[in-house]
Amino acid sequence: MARSELARFLRDRREGLPPGAAGLPSGPRRRTPGLRREEVAELAGMSVDYYVRLEQARGPRPSPRILRSLAGALRLAPAERTHLFRLAGVAPEPPAGPPREVRPYVAGLLHRIPGTAVVVTAAGYDVIAWNPLAEALLGDLGSRPNLARRRFLDRDEVLTTGHEDFGEIAVARLRAAADRYPRDRALAALLADLRAGSAEFDEIWATNPVRAPGHRTKTMTHPELGRLHINCDILTVPDDDQQVVFMTADPDTPTARALHHLATHVA
Repeated sequence: MARSELARFLRDRREGLPPGAAGLPSGPRRRTPGLRREEVAELAGMSVDYYVRLEQARGPRPSPRILRSLAGALRLAPAERTHLFRLAGVAPEPPAGPPREVRPYVAGLLHRIPGTAVVVTAAGYDVIAWNPLAEALLGDLGSRPNLARRRFLDRDEVLTTGHEDFGEIAVARLRAAADRYPRDRALAALLADLRAGSAEFDEIWATNPVRAPGHRTKTMTHPELGRLHINCDILTVPDDDQQVVFMTADPDTPTARALHHLATHVA
């Protein structure tokens, strides 16, 4: 175990994590913007002495349980979590499940591009953040947030183009998520429902499609606005295994005018 490298990694992450990002009040009289050792120890459920020894490269080899606790306390991204395990000489464990919290800088994107409907999806296609225009375009995202379930089970979105493409893209992403998060019960339950309830999903699953996110165009029928031609562009957030989906229309088209009308209405 590279104790000095592990100690440096822990110290750097602690000093670089603002209290607010760890769910703690900032409070007055802080000498540095990061967390104190005592705070990390409390968040990780270990003694202060043990944590101090780890930061001073004097501690014993941490167990997987200790490393999981430290990763959670320091809010490590998946790549950082894997790096922590490797520094400790422990085989990295698969994460318990896909991250379902949206980072503030990602959430800010939802409201910075006028006239654009934006959603953020987790690895299992749960919509975990959206702006008002996206909900007006796609319907109630609060009670029906999973796009794969909508696509294969609800069948309520009438698509005349792009429908088959999204089916293969969704299956490819869900297969990758199943490999990365084998212990996630919510994801396992979703896959079981999709395979049992949709012959189409099961058939695509068997082909093991390899598809990457990118630019797509689809035509959808909105209950109030009629037929819309929508451009979908994806921004990936690799650290959290999430995707930001931007839905726009070509300028000076009926769809662009319809989206403008919808955006004005929801505003």
